[in-house]
Parts: sequence; C-alpha cells; structure tokens
Amino acid sequence: MEKGTLVEFRLGSERRLATAERPEGKKHWIVTDDRGQAHTLHPRQITYEVGGTYKPADLAPFLKEIQPYLEPSNLEIAWEILVEDGETVDPAEMALLLFSAQTPVLSYAAHWLLSDDKLYFKLKGDRYEPRPKAQVMELKHQLDMETQREQEWQSFLTRVERVLAGQPVEWQSGDRPRLDALERFATFGDEATHRAPALETLLHLKRSETSQAAFQLLVELGLWSPHENIALRRSQIPIHFLPRVLEVAHHCLNSPPPDQNADRLDLTHLKVYTIDDESTLEIDDGLSLEYLADGVQRLWIHIADPTRWMQPGDELDLEARRRITTLYLPTGMISMFPTELATGPMSLVQGRVCSALSFSVILSPDGAIQDYNIYASLIKATYRLTYDDVDEMLQLGVQAESELEAIAQWAKRRQTWRQSQGAISIHMPESSIKVYDDEITIQVLNDSLARQLVAEMMILTGEVAARYGQAHHLPLPFRSQPQPELPSEEELLQLPSGPVRSCAIRRCMPRSELSITPARHASLGLDTYTQVTSPIRRYSDLLAHFQIKAHLRGAALPFAAEAMKELLLNISAAAYEAVLVERQTNRYWGLEFLRRNADEVWDALMLRWLREHENLGLVLLEDLGIEFPMRFTRPVTPGDRLELKVSHADPRQDIIQFQEMMYQEAQVKH
Repeated sequence: MEKGTLVEFRLGSERRLATAERPEGKKHWIVTDDRGQAHTLHPRQITYEVGGTYKPADLAPFLKEIQPYLEPSNLEIAWEILVEDGETVDPAEMALLLFSAQTPVLSYAAHWLLSDDKLYFKLKGDRYEPRPKAQVMELKHQLDMETQREQEWQSFLTRVERVLAGQPVEWQSGDRPRLDALERFATFGDEATHRAPALETLLHLKRSETSQAAFQLLVELGLWSPHENIALRRSQIPIHFLPRVLEVAHHCLNSPPPDQNADRLDLTHLKVYTIDDESTLEIDDGLSLEYLADGVQRLWIHIADPTRWMQPGDELDLEARRRITTLYLPTGMISMFPTELATGPMSLVQGRVCSALSFSVILSPDGAIQDYNIYASLIKATYRLTYDDVDEMLQLGVQAESELEAIAQWAKRRQTWRQSQGAISIHMPESSIKVYDDEITIQVLNDSLARQLVAEMMILTGEVAARYGQAHHLPLPFRSQPQPELPSEEELLQLPSGPVRSCAIRRCMPRSELSITPARHASLGLDTYTQVTSPIRRYSDLLAHFQIKAHLRGAALPFAAEAMKELLLNISAAAYEAVLVERQTNRYWGLEFLRRNADEVWDALMLRWLREHENLGLVLLEDLGIEFPMRFTRPVTPGDRLELKVSHADPRQDIIQFQEMMYQEAQVKH
C-alpha cells in the first residue's frame, strides 16, 4: 500500500473507511478513519482496498457520494443477467454492470452492496457468484417469513404495552402462540416446552425470566385471575366441552334417542326423596320405602340413569371417559357431562318422570341383605330435600313422612351390621369451601343423621350391585381395600378420642383398588362392593350401569373383561389426578381464607407428629375443619388444644406459618 490509499475495515460489526498513513513494523499499517481516529491494521483486517490517494478530510465527502448508489434492488437486475451463465464478478465489474463506470466511488458502492447481500450472491474467493434460482426463491421465502415474524412480534409488543398502560386492545390470532408460551411457562416453569417466546417477552419487558414473573404478567394483561388454578392447568383434565359433544347433547335434549329399556318398571307411584346439599344440581339418587302386605318393609334406592341418553362408544361416552369424573372445586364444578344434560334429563328432577336404575332391597332385622332385585325403572321424585331439611324432619318426627323415619332406622341397623362385619369408622371433620364473587366461605360438614342415612343407603346399593355382578360373573369395576394394620386397642386408648384417634387410624388405611375381580372392602366391612350411585359424575359408576343394564335386558355386555381391565387402569390414574387437583385447589383457597383473616385467633387441635425430630406436627383448625402442618417452638403432644394466629400465609407458594397465642403472651410476660 501507498500512503493515502483508501481502505475499508471492520470495527466490531461496523464498517469503517480509513486512509493509510505509514507502515508499522513489517506488515502493519497505521490508518486514520473518517473520525480522525488512528488504528493499527494487519492486511488481513482490510476488507476492501478502494485505492487512490486520499486524505482523512476526503472521507466524509466520499461516503456521502456513494449513498445514492446503495440501492439493494439493483443487485436483483444484475443477478438476473448473470445467473443464466453462472458468471462471477468482482466489485469493479459489478460497478460497470450496474453503473456503466468503474470509478473508486462506484466500485466501492458495488462492493458495499455485494458484501451486505445475503440473497443473490455469495463470496467465492475474491469474486461473487450468483446463487441458483431455487436457492434465491427459498431465501426470499425465509426473509419474508422473518419479516412477517418481526412485524407480528412488534405488533404483539405494542398490544402488550398498551394493555399494561391500561388501554383496551383486541388480541390477534398471531398473538396466541406467544400468550400460550407465557401460560405454559407460568404453569410448568422450567419443565415447560417451547419456553423461548415467553422468555423473549419477559426479557423485552425487563422482567425476571421466572414462572412467577410470567404468572404476574398474565394477571396484569387481564388474561389470568390472581387466583388462577395452576393445579388444574397442570392436569390433563379438560375444562371445556368440544363443539361436537355440545351438539350431541343439544340433539339429545331436542330429539331423545329411543330407550333400549322400553319395558321399564313403572315406580311413579312411590314416594321418592332426593337428599343433597342445597347447591347440588346433579341429582343422582333418591330413596323410597314400600310397605308390603305382610308388614315387611322394602327399601328402594333409585339411581339416575344417564345411560338412557347414550351408547357405549358414542361422543358422550368417550367424553365422559376422557374426563372420568366431575370435579368439585370451590369456584364451581367441572362436569363430566355437558351441564344441560347432567342437571336436566339425566338427573332425578323433582316432579318429573325420570329414567332410573332402581335397587329393591329387603333387609333382615339385623341389617343384612335378605333379598334384592334391580330394575330399569321410571320414577317421579316427590321431594327435593337438603340434609338440613331431613335432620329437622327426623328430629321433629314428622308423622306424615313416616317412610323417612323408617329409612333412617334401617340405615342405623345397616351401620351396626357393618361394624359387626369389621367396618372401620373414621370420623374426621370435613369442610366445604365455596368461592363466589371473590368471597370465601368455609362450612364444616357435620356428620349428621341425614348424611349418615344417605351414606348407608349408597353403601347398601354398592353391595347389592356387586353381589349381582358376582352372581352373574359380570366384569364390573369392583372396589376393594386391603385389611389395614391398625394400632393396637391399647395404643388407640392412649390417644384422646375423636379426631386424634381417627387421625391415627386414617394414617394406616391403604388406598382402595379397582379390579374386575370381587374382593373384600376392609373399611366398609363388605365382602364385595362396587360404586354405582353417581353415574352422572363418576365414570366407573357409569361403566357398572352399562354392564348391569345390558345383563338385565339379556343383551351382550358392552365391555368384555380385558376391555374393562384396560379402562380401570385409566380410571384409577385419572381419578387420582382429579383428587389431587381438588385437594390442591381446596388447600389454596383455605390458605387464601386464612391470609385474608390473619387477625383471627383459631381454636386448634394437635393431631399427630409429621416429623417429631423437626418439631413438625399436624394441627386441625376446628372452626374450619381444615388440617395444616405447623412447626412448634415448645413441647406438645397429640390432643393438646391450641390458640393459633396466622403469622404468614402465601397461597401461591403453598406456605402457612402460625404463632401460638397463649404461649406467645407468656413469652412476652417473662
């Protein structure tokens, strides 16, 4: 190089022009750029040599002079000329082709265009080769897609920032993948798939790249509630019904399918009591008592018959199979069937003739089953009663409803009989948590006479159905429970009676199991048992109905043994997941209730140690019927009564900490 030679080099990714000043050592040159800054360059660092003799003051005018020629679309014309023959060019030849001259300014402009180009030409040695037509078409498509993505990204960010500023927006279909990514990340955290779009959004908004930050952003965008049910989102439980399922349900309502059991037994003359919580909409059981001529009393348990409205393998059946159970959450239920069917023709609605599966039972004086029959029937619910209604009627001894009193007496005999058969009774408080308009109410469910009555009749029905299945070798979803290893009588008597003792027994109880083989259910004290009393909200009960009804009418069973086995595996897994979601959701709202009532003092009972060496125990808040872990700061024993106040509650992080009031006051005095 000569002094004054104009060269191009890169400073990082920035293009710079400079004039050569003097050699430095054997190979390097000192150059001065257009900003008057000196640089030491090796020849390898020089990306283009313009040539000529220039001074630093000439560089700014030179750069200004090339600007009009830097039009990338010019290259497309040159490419179309050169691609046919595959001719290569250098910058000077490209200048001649584009601008009909090869001046330093025009040659440098051609170099600039070629070196920036990613579409039409590629560098091969010190010359540029035109890319094949197919490759250019593919690159153009990729660039168009990239441009579109960038535009969608910028539009998405604009909408996000507008919402965060309190302005209304209408989300576009192209926003959905990014919002979905945020939802997945907020739900599953580091285990989420396709996290990149979520992290990109959080990074752009200068927020931490955490699932908690994604959750908060979704709340601020108005897409999620501050109380969004993460447990439900993590599950595989469908929240909405598919359009085709709703269409089938609508068709059922308007054009009921023919009844496969056209010869139903007409029991509409019987007085039928349905007994449920006031909020229950799916009425799936009713009770009757019939006085026979010889003075014998016959119990009738009528179970709603949703199979009247469907066939095994149809859309309604497959959807119920997908859901397995109705989910009861504090914020509302997620039904196994479309609501208009579940609470309409499938339910035992008061005053309406309804299809049912009716279980006729005559008990011996001690409460054992003496005789039974099962019928596809028609009934008409006479009374829609709540548990409180029935408790009051039983307490007052309403003469006009002597049937109800008789059913209650049979329920007591059944309970006594089951206890004689080894049934294990566990009486732990249960609570019902409801959330309506962001108001949380918690009600402790008393183990009242009415609840015991209904429970005993449902257990009786389960025993009858299982006996029928066993006698006729039907593959039903039999439910069994292994015999637990309970603490000795001496150990139990050392514990205070009530919840503490029941908690010790509950801890020993193994999970129940589903199988097509009848087996003993230890805690119920029954040699065989299946659940059939909730076919609107439990798929295993629905399966039992399909099988029993088919057998009653002499038809082929819808589910052979192997098919039933496979279904039971799916039912067990899905039902366990549903229980977890219900449990976690109830716990969240229980914690939220305590957080909102942090000034309250709660009466509590120490139930048992969780990890005694860490002073971690389980306490029952008696006014709420809810159990929580607590770390103690003093010696305590199961059965101790405490007064507790919440010191810290974080429902989202599943954290609760209590302080003991009397102990704290004593500490302050000392």
